Amino acid sequence: MMIYIFDGSLPGLLTAVFEWFERKPGPVNLMLTTVFQPDAFTEGFTVITNAEKADRVWAGLQKRLKKDWLRKFYCTYLSEIPDAYQHLFQFTIYIFQSAPGAQSNYGNDHVMALAKYAKSVEREKHRMEAFIRFQKTGDGMFYAAIDPDFNVLPLISNHFKNRYADQQWIIYDLKRKYGLYYDLQTVEEITVDFSADVNQKNPATILMDEKEELYAVLWKDYFKSANIVARKNTKLHIKHVPKRYWKYLTEKQPG
Repeated sequence: MMIYIFDGSLPGLLTAVFEWFERKPGPVNLMLTTVFQPDAFTEGFTVITNAEKADRVWAGLQKRLKKDWLRKFYCTYLSEIPDAYQHLFQFTIYIFQSAPGAQSNYGNDHVMALAKYAKSVEREKHRMEAFIRFQKTGDGMFYAAIDPDFNVLPLISNHFKNRYADQQWIIYDLKRKYGLYYDLQTVEEITVDFSADVNQKNPATILMDEKEELYAVLWKDYFKSANIVARKNTKLHIKHVPKRYWKYLTEKQPG
């Protein structure tokens, strides 16, 4: 078994597929550079990411897969699960070596894996779109900090651009240390160098719009008044709004 070591990027993964077809080394285990540890018994090959090779592989997939499966492929990559990279690698080889429609063969382990990973990522996307709450800063910017299970920022960009088209906003992924910034025209990826004394999730009150605290109090009061105690179903509530998402909801904050 040979090991292909790649940088974790999507072009790097696609380049690895290109290299496999050029070299035909037999069974290959794809591993991230950050976790690979060489040993004396396994041959390793470092994949040098090449945009031209990656584009050729992606173009080939576009000819063989419909948009729904291209999205499943991309969502699986965004899961960032180490095993998912191996499944993506093997799935791509399988698609190129098989007759058209091979992605419908759910008896194939890699097809099943992509369907499963993509479903999980899509679920996280929808939950982020539903649960993200912005806070208005003193300079009129709306800010939300998140730490989703998967890298869903690329998937939620259009939703928030369309829904909040009339206000400037930033959604920042604290776990992956990058965010989206909308300037009323376009959405761009940004990184922020937070100083050590800044609360990245909840900016200091002095930085917030003077009405932001009032809005939060009013919303909590509304939520309490609209909640019918006699019909409370905690088990069902947690099923639809898992506790790990409560940190995003104003009505779930103490006070």
